[in-house]
Amino acid sequence: MKTNLPLTGLRTALLHQRAPVPTVNGISKPMKPGGYADGSADTAYVLRSVGETVITPVPSPDPLKDLDWSFPDTVLGIREAVEKGANVLWANTGLHSRHAIVEIQEELKEKGVRLLGQSPLSVEKYDDKEWVNRWLAQQKGLEHSFPKSLLYHRGDVGQVDEFPLPAMSKPIRGRGSHGVTKVSTPEQLNKALDVLLKESDAVLIEEYLAGDEVTITVMPPGNYTKDYWALPVVYRFDQIDGVMPWNGTVPVTENSRVITPEEDQADCAYSDAQAKCVSVAQLLEAATAIRIDCRRKTQGGPFTLFDVNLKPNAGGPGRPGRDSQAALTTMSAQAIGWDWPEFAVNILRTAKSLGEVLSRGQ
Repeated sequence: MKTNLPLTGLRTALLHQRAPVPTVNGISKPMKPGGYADGSADTAYVLRSVGETVITPVPSPDPLKDLDWSFPDTVLGIREAVEKGANVLWANTGLHSRHAIVEIQEELKEKGVRLLGQSPLSVEKYDDKEWVNRWLAQQKGLEHSFPKSLLYHRGDVGQVDEFPLPAMSKPIRGRGSHGVTKVSTPEQLNKALDVLLKESDAVLIEEYLAGDEVTITVMPPGNYTKDYWALPVVYRFDQIDGVMPWNGTVPVTENSRVITPEEDQADCAYSDAQAKCVSVAQLLEAATAIRIDCRRKTQGGPFTLFDVNLKPNAGGPGRPGRDSQAALTTMSAQAIGWDWPEFAVNILRTAKSLGEVLSRGQ
């Protein structure tokens, strides 16, 4: 672990999710059990280990207790963090237009608090996988870069019977691989729809992409560059019935690897996909890192972008018992020489004034 990193001089508090994101037009988003408190603790722990000032709910947080390291993302939790001295809120949580950060934004602006996270005022729009893919596919340079899809509402008849199989059935406001199912027959599709319609009023059906899967992290402008840029491509394998398993079940270090420079040079599809992912980040005015999952329709063909993740996990080993917790973004950063502590500090450097973040994507 690097211990001689230049420090930011900031006073950072991590926020975890206290309650589910509100339903939007009948579409819900499942909450991760624990509300990302585990990843928040990993981040706070590693920042403090290299000398960054991290504000915590208790004076001497226990490395084994997740909730010792972050504050709930409520009005009371945020105010407590700021009163204890935080001038940066690292929002490792589900943001939305009714979030506490929006509710007390003027109070936070007056105190000069910065935010590390996407704009709560635009994330609801971009969290809608059907809408954002359809909108992005209409932008110059991204035509034909997204899968064919169908938005299925409760009670719809006819259209779903005509959608070609195999296909993927998934939540519109998803989290990881929750609810994502490959369906190969009308019976499997109807069963998957029944399951998802118990959570929301609509479901996204996408064409199945049978080729290689990769994921690409795009970093925002910062001290290291004045524009968005892509980290190295991570190749993913060992899907289970066409779906990557949840990282709580199978650590990503066991089913993912960074492609080699030789692989990158031998196949321009990788750099083409990176360029398209950078364009997506620019169009969405991403305030912090995003990660985009891509697949080829056929082996050797170009990559199709199918899932834009506005809040990718960014974690790594450090706390006791968390040695296998490297995230996909962290693996990619390691390929350019940034270990987890340095990556965490470099992400922190991209924190922006609350007013600037809230102005994005409007």
